Amino acid sequence: MLRKNIRLRREYLHNKEQEKKDKERYIVKLRMKNALAKGSRVPTELYKQEEKLKHEMEMEDINTAIPKSAIDDEYNLDYLKEPSILITTSRHASTRLTQFLKEMKLVFPNSERINRGAYVIKDLVEMCQKKNFTDLIILHEHRGEPDGMIISHMPYGPTIYFGISDTVLRHDLKDKADTMSEAYPHLIFNNFNTELGERMTKILKHLFPVPKFDSKRTITFANNDDTISFRHHTYTKTDYKTVELNEVGPRFELKPYQIVQGTLNMPEATKEWVLRPYMNTAKNRKAL
Repeated sequence: MLRKNIRLRREYLHNKEQEKKDKERYIVKLRMKNALAKGSRVPTELYKQEEKLKHEMEMEDINTAIPKSAIDDEYNLDYLKEPSILITTSRHASTRLTQFLKEMKLVFPNSERINRGAYVIKDLVEMCQKKNFTDLIILHEHRGEPDGMIISHMPYGPTIYFGISDTVLRHDLKDKADTMSEAYPHLIFNNFNTELGERMTKILKHLFPVPKFDSKRTITFANNDDTISFRHHTYTKTDYKTVELNEVGPRFELKPYQIVQGTLNMPEATKEWVLRPYMNTAKNRKAL
């Protein structure tokens, strides 16, 4: 298993280097295209490559004109199988965090929860890779209150870090929650309009399999000032144009603060995005 992971890691690094070269080549061809479109002279430094570049551009199609990135490849085969998730907590979990873990296990279809015990991060990642889990989720707490969630996609990432606040568990709801449905949920993403928002949408939606058309279960991720509200409902149609929502919980707020292009056991992985302190003071800046 170790030799396989080393081989896959080398292949991943090779692909990353090739991606850099492809991007540089794409920029050169883009300069050539712009020059030809304007009818102007080809840049002097491209004279020797002119014929070769024209030939490459003639051979390109819609799928090869724009170079693919490692980000594009992270989920490109996920449609072949449904997601399967290993979910656990930080060490010495409190009763409330353990209850939160049980409820989150029901939120994510095809998930399996384990007690953290003596497992270290390396053990958890190796377990996911050995048993073909697609994602690892770790829940954290502060003084008995859930305050963090890490989602790491296997086998190469990405890994996204969230802060959690205002957690309301199922038994905290004013009205008694219905039995949790096991139907695959429909997903609603509201106000994820930026490139970063699309990136987070991609990460979150791949935690859930494709639902059936008649599923009566919905999960909502609603962005408001870079804080994501998580809501979980079932619904019933009272007539042809009216729908009655029933909250089944849990509910909480998510604050993303970091995305890393790697798994939890890759300390050398590139940080794709980090929430900087100055972002909190820029009133007109919308990260998501």
